[in-house]
Amino acid sequence: YRSTRTSLFDGIEEGGIRATSYSSHEIDEQENDRAVDGLQDRVSILKRLSGDIHEEVETHNRMLDRMGNDMDTSRGFLSGTVDKFKMVFETKSSRRMGTLVASFVALFLLVYYLTR
Repeated sequence: YRSTRTSLFDGIEEGGIRATSYSSHEIDEQENDRAVDGLQDRVSILKRLSGDIHEEVETHNRMLDRMGNDMDTSRGFLSGTVDKFKMVFETKSSRRMGTLVASFVALFLLVYYLTR
């Protein structure tokens, strides 16, 4: 009976609780460890975010490069078309043909809008 009672009240001495064996240095170390763990979590989150941002930037750069190439191709087609129009309108007979085509297009558009 005496040994179980002693084990039950092992942490209590003369009406009070025994002081903990932790020193302030050990408590500071535990707080520092928790702070370091928190910082490691934040750093890993920032690393993942920066990786995602890098992938997004690379994707946008590839898309802009393709769009630039498409614009260069379009510019080439447009300059060829403009050169052809210049050749057509240099001679007088071509001017008449151009005027005739333009008047037919204008007449067609006028009839289209009037019937609508």
